[in-house]
Amino acid sequence: MLFRTRVLPAALIAAGLTGCSSEGELVVNQGVGITSVLSSCPSVGIPDYTGDVTVFRTGGDRSLGNIDFTASMTNLRSTCNEGGDKIYSEATFDVHARRADVRGARTVTLPYFVTVLRGGSAVVSKRVGQVTLNFADGQERASASAKAGSFVDSAAATLPADIREKITRRRRAGDVDAALDPLADPEVKAAIQRTSFEMLVGFQLTEDQLAYNATR
Repeated sequence: MLFRTRVLPAALIAAGLTGCSSEGELVVNQGVGITSVLSSCPSVGIPDYTGDVTVFRTGGDRSLGNIDFTASMTNLRSTCNEGGDKIYSEATFDVHARRADVRGARTVTLPYFVTVLRGGSAVVSKRVGQVTLNFADGQERASASAKAGSFVDSAAATLPADIREKITRRRRAGDVDAALDPLADPEVKAAIQRTSFEMLVGFQLTEDQLAYNATR
């Protein structure tokens, strides 16, 4: 499964050099240092090709006329509690579905996953949940809301004190390292990578469904 996130990069700290301070970013402070306003909360997103699902009536026929129903994830939002030894993050999202045959009431249950990655590739945890959509007789569309939560070890998501000092130390004009970007330091980059976490949410797709999303 591909894990390239496309929404809500709330704490991708390596890319957080901007002109104003906000939680989860690193910002240049008047050109003489970097002020840390880092959040330990994981970034939250939907991996590529997993935010939509298409179900066909019969296998082997991927024509539009054979589509049974489609569904998509949207409006992904997250909250995070950094207190204590464990960081708890919760994501809520909406699912909108559309069916081809509107005759009769129908209930559709779709599985979704929540995965925590460390350093962009190491899977820390994965769980599967379900969201249920109810179509009324004659109704083409249905919507439902769902949520997913995860825990991250606070110590694992916190930069060591010496690394934070390298990043946040004030540099005065004329200092030998005044013009050096501390984020370019290999030791700093490695530490940021180790302490970066992502919580990814998407539909639990079959190989065929994933391949269809990737090639359509």
